Amino acid sequence: YWGAPPPAPAPKRARGGLIAAVLVAALLAGGVGGGLGYWAADRAGGDTTSETVNAPSGNGATDRAPESVAGIAAKALPSVVTLQVDGGSGRSGGGTGTGFVFDKQGHILTNNHVVAGVEGGGAELTAVFSDGKKYDAEVVGRAQGYDVAVIKLTDPGDRKLTPLPLGKSDDVAVGDATVAIGAPFGLSGTVTTGIVSALNRPVASSDGNRSNASYMSALQTDASINPGNSGGPLLNDAGAVIGVNSAIQSASDGLGGSAGSIGLGFAIPIDQAKRVAQTLIKTGEPVYPIIGASVDMRSQGAGAEIVEEAADGSPSVVRGGPADQAGLRGGDVITKFGGSAIDSGPTLISKIWTYEPDDTVDVTYERNGREQTTQVTLGKRTGDD
Repeated sequence: YWGAPPPAPAPKRARGGLIAAVLVAALLAGGVGGGLGYWAADRAGGDTTSETVNAPSGNGATDRAPESVAGIAAKALPSVVTLQVDGGSGRSGGGTGTGFVFDKQGHILTNNHVVAGVEGGGAELTAVFSDGKKYDAEVVGRAQGYDVAVIKLTDPGDRKLTPLPLGKSDDVAVGDATVAIGAPFGLSGTVTTGIVSALNRPVASSDGNRSNASYMSALQTDASINPGNSGGPLLNDAGAVIGVNSAIQSASDGLGGSAGSIGLGFAIPIDQAKRVAQTLIKTGEPVYPIIGASVDMRSQGAGAEIVEEAADGSPSVVRGGPADQAGLRGGDVITKFGGSAIDSGPTLISKIWTYEPDDTVDVTYERNGREQTTQVTLGKRTGDD
């Protein structure tokens, strides 16, 4: 410990004298105070009663309208689980996250980075429901690039698993109300509220090992989201899931403490998360749309530049791939993709992954200072390797 060494203890006799003196003083003060209190009460006529006024309680103290935040939370909480990852190796080998019942078959949707330490890492996965009951769980499939994972209970027994209703994230507008449910810092069943602050926010985040990156064109919300909320549902004012809470922007305290909410939370749109989850349930592997070209992931502002040569020395544009067939080549700078402005490589990937393989997308790019347009029919990549 920092600081000066403690002073030497005082002689016992001196300490006893001091305590006695303080005790006598306290008794004297108490006697004086008691006398003064009696004198004041006697002067006031001796009235020591207190009568408060209660507010009307309506039909019942716990009755809430279904469309209220309390009503939405009461209906959703039984379908939300706290995920505990115990043991395992690496930074992702332990921790707490959130998930929610996704379908009638009892699959649970969460973030990849919540359960990344389970497969191959030796960690154990436990799902804890709002009533406190715990169940062992296993991973059905993971998509590191999308930061989506699907798990299931190994032995649900007679547990009733009610899926949350899924909304449509394409119908969301800035200003819509939001309700987030999760286990921030392990505090299960925490409910916070806010609004949709922005749409299509490009976000790149790393997994639990701070290595592999995930990309999303996210819903931004100011509902309080903290570590432990990851994988939990972001609901609209009808109680339908519109996103999967996944990342936050925090102001560091500079002391190595855990980062917390500053009102900048990001959720994977449910339309994308649903598509990925259903693929994982069906095949166990993710499928990514690709353009077949390597882009600069460091520069920002001017667009996404196709590099002259890939990192491994291979051509930056795959011969016969989507970009090659669209006439793109090294040095081209993609500035729009599907009508959306592109300012960097991560933004381009975030936007590409909102589409599906075989989709045809308009692309605007610059070559030698001249703006040109083309169309790209997306290819696909299976798996995260």
